[in-house]
Amino acid sequence: MPARYEAVTPRGGESFYIGVFQDNLEKSTWHYHSYYELSFILEGAGKRIVGDSIEEFQPGDLVFIGRNLPHTWIANKEPRAWTNRTLEMVFLQFSPELVSARMLDLPEFSHAKNAIDLSEQGLHITGETLNEASALMLKLPYLAAFDRMLHFLRLMDIIGKSSLVKKLASEEYMKSRFLPGNKRILEIHNFLMKNYREGVNLDQLADVANMAPGSLCRYFKGQTGMTLFEYLQRIRVDFACKLLMDPDLSVTRICFDSGFNNLSHFNKQFRKFAGTTPTVYRRQFAGMAQ
Repeated sequence: MPARYEAVTPRGGESFYIGVFQDNLEKSTWHYHSYYELSFILEGAGKRIVGDSIEEFQPGDLVFIGRNLPHTWIANKEPRAWTNRTLEMVFLQFSPELVSARMLDLPEFSHAKNAIDLSEQGLHITGETLNEASALMLKLPYLAAFDRMLHFLRLMDIIGKSSLVKKLASEEYMKSRFLPGNKRILEIHNFLMKNYREGVNLDQLADVANMAPGSLCRYFKGQTGMTLFEYLQRIRVDFACKLLMDPDLSVTRICFDSGFNNLSHFNKQFRKFAGTTPTVYRRQFAGMAQ
């Protein structure tokens, strides 16, 4: 049964989106998006990965994830007997247009601005702030549009003025991550993120960018400092790192699931981007997780 998103759609439309995510898959997808997201776990446990942060999650876990920050939840494979689900969460998503710079510059929204700024690294919300914020999140689907917006702003204010929040992705990760510089680079970036497990060729990428293949290669290298296929390998290695956290998956399976065609090439590229071999990386993670 595939993952299911159950939308809570407001009457007449609104500026943000509330839904329920139910996942029965054995592994989640490493992904990112251009909007902000608050996610509250109702059911399931496992590993939560945000950027280079790897932590355990369980029911009651609440995180605030900023734009274009890669993340995933890898749920334990044993589902709850009465639901057959491995993961269920309530999520709230909104675009940057909802919290414009002009609004956030007003003194009344200083805490909300702080919440938005901090979310770029991902925030884990704890303690009394977790209690207040999660209570508001669970009320939102049942409120009329105007009251829902007021509660949303209150939610941002609570998070932004709290000391009970923890940044997830490290400063080093934020400095080193790839940020698309313009619309054309973003389109290529999105295509590679969606198709890194498939065979990707230069003609496909040229069609995406609406450029001649040779021009595209020079353009991408000039904009990013790396070739198209260096970046593709980086994405594949990044995903392999997430799969290596599952001790039940063999390195060979991870090699092919990540889009590599053979173990030799996989090991070479993994060492290039991760600085070690897949086996050593797995061993290091196992020691950290204990």
